[in-house]
Amino acid sequence: MNFARIQDRNKMEEHIPNIAIFASGSGTNAENIINWSKKYRTYRVNAVFCNRPDAYVLTRAERLGIPHWTFTAAEFRSDTLIYKGRQTSLTEALADLGTGYIVLAGFLLKVPDYLLTAYPERILNIHPALLPSYGGKGMYGDHVHRAVIAAGETESGITIHLADSQYDHGRILYQAKCPVVPEDTPESLFAKVHELEKSYPEIIENYVTGKF
Repeated sequence: MNFARIQDRNKMEEHIPNIAIFASGSGTNAENIINWSKKYRTYRVNAVFCNRPDAYVLTRAERLGIPHWTFTAAEFRSDTLIYKGRQTSLTEALADLGTGYIVLAGFLLKVPDYLLTAYPERILNIHPALLPSYGGKGMYGDHVHRAVIAAGETESGITIHLADSQYDHGRILYQAKCPVVPEDTPESLFAKVHELEKSYPEIIENYVTGKF
C-alpha cells in the first residue's frame, strides 16, 4: 500500500469545497449531484436540507449516507433549525458543517436575505426554462411546461444561475435548449428538460472549482 499517495489524496480532499443541497421534492437532481461528488471528488456534499418531512429526497440522502435535516417555511425565514438535538440557526449549522456553497435542487422556497448575505455569489439554482422567460413565483415543475406549451414556444430548456433576492433571477452561468414540438405535452416536455438537468453536477463543479 502506497501510504504517501494516500496522504497526498487526503490532503487534496481537505481542500475540496463542501456544498449543502436544499431540495423540496423527489430529489433526482440531488442524487445525481451526490453521485457525481462521490465519483469525481471535486466537491463534497455534506448535507441535504429540506422543507418537507415527507419529501423523497430525504430517503435518497439516507440511502446515500448524506446527513439531512428538515425545517418549516417559518423556521427557514427566521433562520432557526433543530440541529444535532438542539435549537440553533441554519447559518450556524451550515458553518459547523464547513459549507462553502449552497445548491438549490428543486427547492421551492425563496432564499432569505440572511443566506444571501452569508453566501454571496455562492448559492446556485437550476430552473426548468430559459430564463428570464417563465420564471418567478409559482413557476416550477409542470406549471412551467404548461406555460411554455400554451405560449406556442418552439424551444425550452434549463437555466443554471446564481440566486439573488428575486425568484429565478441572478447571474446566468449556463443554459441548454431542447425543441418544443406541437405534439408535446407537459409530461413529454418534462422528460426533455429533465434530461438536460443531468448537466447540473458538472456545472456545479466548474463553478466551485473556479473554471468559470
